[in-house]
Amino acid sequence: MGNEEHNFNMEEVVEGGEERDPEHNPLNEPLLIKRNRTLSGNPLALVGAKVSYIESLDYEINENDLFKQDWRSRSKTQVLQYIFLKWLLAFLVGLLTGVIATLINLAIENIAGYKLLAVVEYIQNERYLTGFLFFTGFNFLLTFVAAILCVCFAPTAAGPGIPEIKAYLNGVDTPNMYGANVLLVKIIGSIGAVSAGLDLGKEGPLVHIGSCIASLLGQGGPDSYRIKWRWLRYFNNDRDRRDLITCGASSGVCAAFRAPVGGVLFALEEVATWWRSALLWRTFFSTAVVVVILRAFIELCHEGKCGLFGAGGLIMFDVSNVSVSYHVMDIIPVVIIGVIGGLLGSLYNYVLHKVLRVYNLINQKGKMYKLLLALAVALFTSVCQYGLPFLGNCTPCDPSLPESVCPTNGRSGNYKQFNCPNGHYNDLATLLLTTNDDAVKNIFSTNTPLEYQPTSIIIFFVLYCILGLITFGIAVPSGLFLPIILMGSGYGRLLGIIMGPHTHIDHGLLAVLGAASLMAGSMRMTVSLCVIFLELTNNLLLLPITMIVLLIAKTVGDSFNPSIYDIILHLKGLPFMDANPEPWMRNLTVGDLVDVKPPVVTLRGVEKVSNIVEALKNTTHNGFPVMDDGVVPPSGPANEATELHGVILRAHLIQVLKKRWFLKERRRTEEWEVREKFTWVELAEREGNIEEVAVTREEMEMYVDLHPLTNTTPFTVLESISVAKAMILFRQVGLRHMLVVPKYQASGVSPVIGILTRQDLLAHNILSVFPHLAKSKGREKKN
Repeated sequence: MGNEEHNFNMEEVVEGGEERDPEHNPLNEPLLIKRNRTLSGNPLALVGAKVSYIESLDYEINENDLFKQDWRSRSKTQVLQYIFLKWLLAFLVGLLTGVIATLINLAIENIAGYKLLAVVEYIQNERYLTGFLFFTGFNFLLTFVAAILCVCFAPTAAGPGIPEIKAYLNGVDTPNMYGANVLLVKIIGSIGAVSAGLDLGKEGPLVHIGSCIASLLGQGGPDSYRIKWRWLRYFNNDRDRRDLITCGASSGVCAAFRAPVGGVLFALEEVATWWRSALLWRTFFSTAVVVVILRAFIELCHEGKCGLFGAGGLIMFDVSNVSVSYHVMDIIPVVIIGVIGGLLGSLYNYVLHKVLRVYNLINQKGKMYKLLLALAVALFTSVCQYGLPFLGNCTPCDPSLPESVCPTNGRSGNYKQFNCPNGHYNDLATLLLTTNDDAVKNIFSTNTPLEYQPTSIIIFFVLYCILGLITFGIAVPSGLFLPIILMGSGYGRLLGIIMGPHTHIDHGLLAVLGAASLMAGSMRMTVSLCVIFLELTNNLLLLPITMIVLLIAKTVGDSFNPSIYDIILHLKGLPFMDANPEPWMRNLTVGDLVDVKPPVVTLRGVEKVSNIVEALKNTTHNGFPVMDDGVVPPSGPANEATELHGVILRAHLIQVLKKRWFLKERRRTEEWEVREKFTWVELAEREGNIEEVAVTREEMEMYVDLHPLTNTTPFTVLESISVAKAMILFRQVGLRHMLVVPKYQASGVSPVIGILTRQDLLAHNILSVFPHLAKSKGREKKN
């Protein structure tokens, strides 16, 4: 029986007796690797550059005798230490995330700023070819640094990292996602990729960076140099590590947008599966620390101590001083923007899905192809950003503007002179030959209805649609927030130009609404996005129309396909458990699932060593029910029965074998014998493999008392319960194993008829075994 997922990595999968590359997959297959047509198929997922076996996390408290004894023996001082350390780690997560985010911004603004200043100087001297070669070569070098680090040192640092964090908080152990090397590569790679002018943002990577910081703090540092403080032993479990990573994810969003409340709501709405009020307070505390750090650095940088940083760096669009007025007729452009955002967002998700499949085929060919793909995208981006502004027209500056404002030749500014004569500016260069953050500020600029020509906005929109599709998926740290904001702001501004005198809403504010609509149409977030944009614009008057746009865009987008993060989760094969079960799951019972699985593998309370070794070597299960025969129930007939004592984990059995906790005769052990050999901290470790354990022939004939290490309070369900209800219970409690017990207990019948795991409750796995349900699923959709 497939009690649980496999717990080791492999490079090759044997299928049908032949060796095959696990990462090979035709373009039309639904996942990155074929799934067996059995209910407990191989839980394989693409994490980084490798297809790996993955496990579920132990969010459920393992209430064995050791845990209960430790819980009873904790003093008030130890409880206070635990509470204090939770808040201290939340503070450190916010502090370090804020500092690192500021340093990333400083590096990007200075590297990209001095690059653009040099290019502008070449253009002013009419050395256009030299400027092009410098611009392209510099971007090529920065992309090469970012890509080579991701390809060779930390493949899991590529991409945003948000889908993997979402899967982790859902209960999936995504390997090698939170190490020190991943953190370092993510920081350096983000600086290189964003400074190179690629159409990607640092927002997604900052979420991953915050999560890495939280994970490393919780475990006392990287594996090779872990701090063994006694206080940190409290966090040597999946539950507390999950809470810390949630704090890290919300801190990352706060650091990206300077939106503390938006960061908390992002974690609640998008990434976290399990939530409670205590966690809400700690995430809010972490984001408050982040925003204080950012504010302090901004004040410092305004004094000119940060090089070119200060005029840019953070996406801050303060329109608190802008008069926002709209009338009843303005609801028309607002609704149009919402509908367009939903349609384009779902179209973007669909096309990006196809592009990522093609990129997967290219990346499978090896590291060199990954590197060449990233460099090719960088070259194309540089050529477009440098060459397309030459298509723009030179527009005379408004006489009411001072010469210091129009035209500008610095690295930032709203009226770039580029190749135009004095007193003129190039609106296309204003949008393209600048950093992505400054491009957002420029297109969001208010009270500038005549600054941009319609053709320039169309070129800008089409270019960033293309770049947004081909840039995401290359082997560099990348975020989706900024590309979607740039695309959305383009059609929002264009709609403002088209409607002209028919709307009272400023063109810049329509660009903001366009960006919000496309993010809702692609990412399907509403509440968190609304608050993030509210904190960005600092204007409450925008709240009603922003809410309308987000609701319309999400509703339209949901009619076509899932959110972009759900699509990426599916592509990677991560077994994410959705909040809402499929309607047809109510017509299927867990007993039906158990019937199509092999018999459950059980162990006795006092088991022979040879039987334990055989079970571990011949199966890949991570949980085994523990039974006791000949037990007389405390009430009812005095007949002997089989008792379900609980569930024991594979990791605990391996610890028993490693420590040689063997008995020469079959007997129950005393409490002191267990405490002498094991601690609950050791039992929290999940490392170890049965192949590493050597057991002699004499030891094979000995016995092990499994009672003290068995979780005596597993979650059980009747075989008659619906799959829908079992899935809701499994997800909300954060289970790893769910025992199925018979509805009728007859003599000689085992008290456990099966175990359900995450893989067993996934819709696509069930449909592979019960294909007739797919037809009923189609009928339900039609109805």
